[in-house]
Amino acid sequence: MTIEQNLFKNHIIDKNLLKEYGFKLNGEKFLYETNILNDEFKIVVEFDGQICGKIFDISTGDEYTNFRIESSSGFSSEVRENFIKILTDIRDKCTENKLFQTKQALAINKYISEKYQDAPEFLWKNLPTYAVFRKKQSNKWYAIIGTVPLNKVNKNSNSSEIVEIINVKVNKDKIKEVLQQKGIYEAFHMNKKNWVTIIFDKTLKDFEIEHFIDESYNNV
Repeated sequence: MTIEQNLFKNHIIDKNLLKEYGFKLNGEKFLYETNILNDEFKIVVEFDGQICGKIFDISTGDEYTNFRIESSSGFSSEVRENFIKILTDIRDKCTENKLFQTKQALAINKYISEKYQDAPEFLWKNLPTYAVFRKKQSNKWYAIIGTVPLNKVNKNSNSSEIVEIINVKVNKDKIKEVLQQKGIYEAFHMNKKNWVTIIFDKTLKDFEIEHFIDESYNNV
């Protein structure tokens, strides 16, 4: 995953905000340029459906690519930090956070909103994809939607693909039985005695996940 893909995942670009930020329309593309490090380098950011950035050495006109090496240090690291700082500022000022990635997560969010009138709470800046649903009467969590590498949940998988999950609470007396069901896993980052994780991959139907949400709501 590139720097740009990592920074802008789960975010929707607002073209009007790009214009306000200083992007210029060039044909069908939006372009933004700014100098860094005492005008030694120029960052060129392009938006043509997705954000892409390049860095050029102003004195030679050559493209500088060493900053993309994660293990880079010294001067390359400084250039990388400046690049990330500029793109982060663009993201924070020109995008909206896309709440959820999958259609199933969107459907479950709608179900919770309509049945319990609870909105997702995004509590952690360093975990922008994690949403908590809290029961009003007790102020306790009953569902958490987030993203995680697949192999962190499914121990039989070697894939580090990012998947969207939901954590729900079940009756601890039923935990062993529930974990026998296909598509249900030991809880990720929650108490494994009474929480489980479900991957939004259509293994479980929406109505089945809704049943677990109702049970979780009642359990807290």
